[in-house]
Amino acid sequence: MLKKIYREIRLLPKKGKEPYLSFYKILGFYPFNITLYEQALLHKSSSIKLKDGKWINNERLEFLGDAILDAIVADIVFKEFEYKKEGFLTNMRSKIVQRETLNKLALELGIDKLVKTSAKNTAPNTHMYGNALEALIGAIYLDQGYRAAKKFVFEKLITQYLNIETVAEQEANYKSRLIEWSQKQKISVSFDLIDSFVDEHNTPIFKTAVMILGERAGLGTGYSKKESQQKAAKEAYNKLHKNTEFRSHIFELHYTQQQKHSEQYVKTSEKDTDQQ
Repeated sequence: MLKKIYREIRLLPKKGKEPYLSFYKILGFYPFNITLYEQALLHKSSSIKLKDGKWINNERLEFLGDAILDAIVADIVFKEFEYKKEGFLTNMRSKIVQRETLNKLALELGIDKLVKTSAKNTAPNTHMYGNALEALIGAIYLDQGYRAAKKFVFEKLITQYLNIETVAEQEANYKSRLIEWSQKQKISVSFDLIDSFVDEHNTPIFKTAVMILGERAGLGTGYSKKESQQKAAKEAYNKLHKNTEFRSHIFELHYTQQQKHSEQYVKTSEKDTDQQ
């Protein structure tokens, strides 16, 4: 308590001045260690070299913020939807923390105006701003603790810009849908990372293929593995439900494989009997 009071006293001359004021408008409170927040908005294209030779940017804070955000959103949806099952809660968390959602929230907050970058491509689909938002959450956690980070996520993100009930009714997690379908039909489905590279702006790109019984059912490209998997899963799921020819082909393959396994099992059993 005394430490917090001391910090507040030290902040008094700085309140209302930049960059504290800009962060206050976004966060709803004044930072104690403003260096953390400045680093959170430092894109890797504008990395700074320290005296000891180390380069700093927001990637480490993004890593931390990603984990903290997952925990906070899980905490919130667990309490908000008291009687919902695990699958529903997992989907809800996935919808809120997905890169597209975070990027939109970052733009709503005005984070794009504060991010320091020398990258030529700053289009929203690069997710640069969503990544900075995660780094900012990591900075809040380090600077003021879990409660402050949770309050920021709930009050500034979810309550102000997301209607949690509306999110619950939004498009389902296609990867989860596809896995549920595969378990119900007892048909194997795999998500294979077939390529990963960086574009001309040094942004990581991932390409995932959905394979059903060795057949490519969907292909997705994204700025994260999760995004590429979701896009591939959506294509595969829609193909299974809208393309009757493809669906029939998959079930025929499944039936043929089952027959082969049955025949092989019979042959193995007969061989074992003869040997006895």
